[in-house]
Parts: sequence; structure tokens; C-alpha cells
Amino acid sequence: MASSSTSTPLIYACIAHNTTILAEHTSSAASGTSSLASLILPKIDHTKPTKLTYTHGSNFIHYISSAPSEYPSSPSAGGLTFLCIAKESLGRRIPFGFLIECKNKFLAQYDVSSTDFSALPSYGAAAFNSTLKSLMHSHGTTEAGQDDAIRNVQREMDGVREIMTENIERVLERGERIDLLVDKTDRLGGSARDFRVRSRGLRRRMWWKNVKLMALLTMVVIFLVYLLVGMGCGLPGWGRCLRK
Repeated sequence: MASSSTSTPLIYACIAHNTTILAEHTSSAASGTSSLASLILPKIDHTKPTKLTYTHGSNFIHYISSAPSEYPSSPSAGGLTFLCIAKESLGRRIPFGFLIECKNKFLAQYDVSSTDFSALPSYGAAAFNSTLKSLMHSHGTTEAGQDDAIRNVQREMDGVREIMTENIERVLERGERIDLLVDKTDRLGGSARDFRVRSRGLRRRMWWKNVKLMALLTMVVIFLVYLLVGMGCGLPGWGRCLRK
């Protein structure tokens, strides 16, 4: 896997055919992003062209997937996915503009009419890695590159609102153990503890409310009894009851 130490909010990018990664570049070899991409790729549906963003911690995973209907004469191109992982601060327009540029350049280099993408092995388009690196740097760190990315989005997409956003964990089937995702066990345990603390506090508050209500009712009953007895005994002096 090609990697670079250059700091850029575009952390990782790859081009894949179905689940086979054909080309990729990462700005941090220790980020584990390639493994994360390998988890996402099997979940991508190629029945229709899709632009989608997943959230994962402080990062966004964006991708553009193709469908055979886009390439009637070359169905294998319908299995292509252009994916990147970027910091949340970069937003969506720049990463999708970057992906559009990647797609255009990749298909210019690997023409769909003469390339059977399904026959390419893993990293079978590794010659494109250097182009990914260059595009990641320009679109992630330079103002001109980011302006180009935004223009790409404005030109080729109907609006950022078409880009759906989902939490990555919704896509993963129940029962799968994903070590790369944030382990939710501690958070769930903490939530349970917080719930118990809040429940105890609520019970205490309700108990005190009940005690105060009962005390108030007792005082009202005593006062009513006082009035009733007092009316018979001649309030306020209670003369009739005290007379011998």
C-alpha cells in the first residue's frame, strides 16, 4: 500500500472493483484505513449509481459507486467504487469533488471499452497510486485544489443534499465483530451506570415529593377536623365545650 507522511485531511483513498482494491494511497500507514475500506466495500450496492457518506468517529467515509447501467458496453466498469476517508472538518463537497476527479482521471487512464476491471488482480491498477497521492495532496491542502473539487461537485452533482449520510455501524450486519470500529461496550456500560444513577435520583425525588404531599394532606385533615369540632364548640373560645 502506498503511503505518505504528508499531513492532509484526506487520509485515505482507493479505487476498487467490487471487493478488490485496484489502487490506493494513504497519508498514514498506521491508520488502519485500508482494513476499514475492506470492511465497507462488501456492503456497497452496485445496482444503481450511489454517492454516500458514512460517519466513523471524527472521520467521514465517502464513496461514489458505479452501476452496470452506466456502462452498457462494459458491465465490469459498473463494479467500480471510488472511496476516500477524510477528516470531518473537510466537509463533503471537497472529498466528493476529489472522488469525481479521481474517477475522471482513472477512466481516462483505464478506458472502459478496453479494460476488463473484473479481470484485474488486487492492486492491478497500482500505477494509479501516484496520481491518487498527488490528488489527495492538492485537494486536501491547497486552496486551488479545493476550489477545483468544489467546482467538480457543483458541475457533476445535483447538490450535496443528494449525498446520503449514514452511520457506518448501520451498514454492518448484527453479530459482526469489527475491531476497527469504536468498541461500544464501554459506552453502553457507562450509559447503563448513568441510567441507574439517574433512576436512583429520580426515586429519591419522587419519595420526597410523596412525603411532602402526605404531610400537606395530614395538615389539611387536621385543620378540617379542627374547624368542624371548633364550629360545634363555639369558635374561637370553645366556650360550649369548656363550660362545666
